[in-house]
Amino acid sequence: MDEDTRYEAVRSRDARFDGEFFFAVRTTGIYCRPSCPAVTPKRHNVRFYPTAAAAQGSGFRACRRCRPDAVPGSADWNVRADVVGRAMRLIGDGVVDREGVAGLAGRLGYSPRQVQRQLTAELGAGPVALARAQRAHTARVLLQTTALPVTEIAFASGFASVRQFNDTVREIYAATPTGLRAAARTARRPATPTAGIPLRLAHRGSYQSAAVFDLLESEAVHGVEEVTGAPGRRTYRRTLRLPHGTGIVAVLEQPGTVRAPSGAHPGGWLDAHLHLTDPRDLTTAVGRLRRLFDLDADPYAVDERLAEDPLLAPLVAARPGLRSPGAADPEELAVRALVGRTASERLVQRHGKTLDAPCGSLTHLFPEPAALTGATGPLGALATALADGAVRLDPGADRDAAQHALLALPGLDARSVATVRTRALGDPDVAPPGLDTPDSWRPWRSYAWQHLRAAGELETS
Repeated sequence: MDEDTRYEAVRSRDARFDGEFFFAVRTTGIYCRPSCPAVTPKRHNVRFYPTAAAAQGSGFRACRRCRPDAVPGSADWNVRADVVGRAMRLIGDGVVDREGVAGLAGRLGYSPRQVQRQLTAELGAGPVALARAQRAHTARVLLQTTALPVTEIAFASGFASVRQFNDTVREIYAATPTGLRAAARTARRPATPTAGIPLRLAHRGSYQSAAVFDLLESEAVHGVEEVTGAPGRRTYRRTLRLPHGTGIVAVLEQPGTVRAPSGAHPGGWLDAHLHLTDPRDLTTAVGRLRRLFDLDADPYAVDERLAEDPLLAPLVAARPGLRSPGAADPEELAVRALVGRTASERLVQRHGKTLDAPCGSLTHLFPEPAALTGATGPLGALATALADGAVRLDPGADRDAAQHALLALPGLDARSVATVRTRALGDPDVAPPGLDTPDSWRPWRSYAWQHLRAAGELETS
């Protein structure tokens, strides 16, 4: 998109582009999402930025009306397999906060200077600035939805000091941390420890929640996850192993289907509640939930491309906005793809870590690969490869390298590896196994796979 096209999107308040770019207004010093409902600024006063961090780096603060930090992420980071796409997925997983820029660069196989240069050239901000913007968003969520002391929130958000935290919040939100909290009290009550952190996981366009919950219910592993309630009102719950502790999340199904009309559309969200033993894990947990439910997808681009195919057109019309679910734990999914649901439940009971505070039927964490390396046969080989890093499935992993390494292991057939590439690695362009697919389905063959599966035209196992 050129700048004139972007301005037309802003003028029409087109929510299809929320998260794809941001605009800032020179006269007000504020940056917004394209669908901001405020009066459209004059063209000569508008500047465009590829990321919120780039707008912040130019001295603009976030709009209080449209909350540009709460938009879905750009779908580009799911599609792209280059260093910028891989870096953005890792930053979203909190790697910079935990391991610094050197750790990010090491995972990507580049020097810190190369990573800095590539991100800055394309996104207008380096890894530190991108992580800082993410920390500020995490801080706002904790301030406005929990009763945690401000000092605890500063460090839970990833800031190195309370002073850095205060300065960043003032700069981005034009308010003090206590001011942000006070403003939120008129809209919602802070969460109690038993209620968890309430979240609205935003998505753009239509969202077929029924198909996603059907899939999750069909493959739920007892002890680790469950789906309860009647269709249309179901709740998906599962345990999470996180860098600093553990978590339990509950995500609510949307009743019916959110359909996006032509032109601007606000999208929607999935309501969720998250219980964490350590609030420092909030950013990572939210990122993994977004990948599991494929919330950063661009359904407009997917549906437009797939609807051009005569075979898929009626399927797309029947399920607009169908998603390609990912995984909350990529290594867990790889093991489950290999051994199946029943064997996975046995592994949970024998090798899974028991939660300190079980919650109903959620009693365990799925066993880490290191706990399964003593197994014989294909399971032992896979667990060993995951544990020693011979197979990497983290958000920044090279997808082709991971597939090659998985195929070299015993017991993993093409279908299992395709499942891992689609779900664990979030690749949107994996062809349905055993089916010749036309090039016209690219780069959305994983979504075509989901359409065929949902329509009962492919085997599900």
